Amino acid sequence: MPKITNVCCIGAGYVGGPTMAVIAYKCPHIQVNVVDISERIVKAWNSDVLPIYEPGLDDIVKKVRGKNLTFSTAIEQGIKDADVIFVCVNTPTKVHGIGQGFASNLTNLEKAARTIARVATAPKIVVEKSTVPVQTADAIRRILLAHNKDAKKSDFQVLSNPEFLAEGTAIKDLLSPSRVLIGSEQTPAGIEAAEALVEVYANFVPKKQIITTNLWSSELSKLVANAFLAQRISSINSISALCEKTKANVYEVANAIGSDPRIGSRFLQASVGFGGSCFQKDILNLVYLCKSFGLPEVAEYWAQVVKMNDYQKDRFARNMVKTMFNTVTGKKIALFGFAFKKDTGDTRETAAVYISKSLLDERAVVAVHDPKVTEEKLWEELKYTVGIDKDSFDNLEKYISISTDPYKTAADSHAIAILTEWDSFKELDYQRLFDSMKKPAFLFDGRNLVDHEKLRKIGFQVYAIGKTFKDSLAPMESK
Repeated sequence: MPKITNVCCIGAGYVGGPTMAVIAYKCPHIQVNVVDISERIVKAWNSDVLPIYEPGLDDIVKKVRGKNLTFSTAIEQGIKDADVIFVCVNTPTKVHGIGQGFASNLTNLEKAARTIARVATAPKIVVEKSTVPVQTADAIRRILLAHNKDAKKSDFQVLSNPEFLAEGTAIKDLLSPSRVLIGSEQTPAGIEAAEALVEVYANFVPKKQIITTNLWSSELSKLVANAFLAQRISSINSISALCEKTKANVYEVANAIGSDPRIGSRFLQASVGFGGSCFQKDILNLVYLCKSFGLPEVAEYWAQVVKMNDYQKDRFARNMVKTMFNTVTGKKIALFGFAFKKDTGDTRETAAVYISKSLLDERAVVAVHDPKVTEEKLWEELKYTVGIDKDSFDNLEKYISISTDPYKTAADSHAIAILTEWDSFKELDYQRLFDSMKKPAFLFDGRNLVDHEKLRKIGFQVYAIGKTFKDSLAPMESK
């Protein structure tokens, strides 16, 4: 394989855009072209307001855009010019047919492979960046060869190079990754292609942190990594329910067990539940794979991680209703945070949308405040994730709204629920918020973010995940 000097990325989403921006920034000798079928997304990448928010992303894009980084809809030209083609298209969970609710929908990936096969006129390295089931690379290679009868097997090498980005820290993760994983077919041509990609990353990643494996190990590692991380979250969330019943404090328990070097402290923060585009999708994919290969016990084990996450979200919403005298009908509830985590505007599978649905089903009036989530994203998430839109819910705009002003959001509300761990929520004037609310004023902390003792002294009735609820209340009886 020749030295890589031209890279094409099909897909300008959460993975493709930031990843290619960092490669262009760190490899000025490589031309990087990001292509996408969406004119709207491409236009946004070429504007002053990027289509996604990530700390540090704006600065990097502005430094390299128009130099060795381009965004366009010229997909075929990008493929023709490239030495290596990254495929970063969406692979959502299937909603119809075989594997519905579990398997990945590979339609976009197959379309990309067929386009490459039709357009490519010279040997190409095709890199799976999208999260895919094990053995997808083999399907891509068969499509490439079937569409080009004159092609030799060595003309198309398919590599697996999964992303391990955490939204909110994606740029940091890209600039200083804990590891880069590259899987290839274990043939001379496959290994050579992998080494060519290694040399690209070696411009900014120490080679000892670049791991090469066979294709199948690489594809499976992505699913397993997310499954293990989600498992830890569900594990501590299951213990939070027990803590609330036994007067234990889940945060003290997490600190105690996290001090054990065999366990470690990361991903032991009890919360309202995990969200995002990866964890649930990848676990469900893993469950489907296990079932497909005749491993029902393994499938059930991993399915429980998702069940526990659903239980945590449902439990939080039920506790809100129960605590507020078993009814929230007509009551204004302020939700602080709608993104699935801080430092991102991503709302995919956010716990907040499920809490919103539960409250809307009870006909509460939901007021949302989030620093980075737009009204458009709010409506989109309600419609496509929980099936609520203006056609299915009468007077929906009367029952839910979003504002950039937290004080306006909380005014005249009966409760505040903190659902995203935005740092700005720690700095709010809670006395001012309390004074503007109906009494008793409730605060439900789904992220253990704020000072509960301070809030109780102000007068809030505080519910915190993993703490005995009676102990979390303001000391009304002693007043």
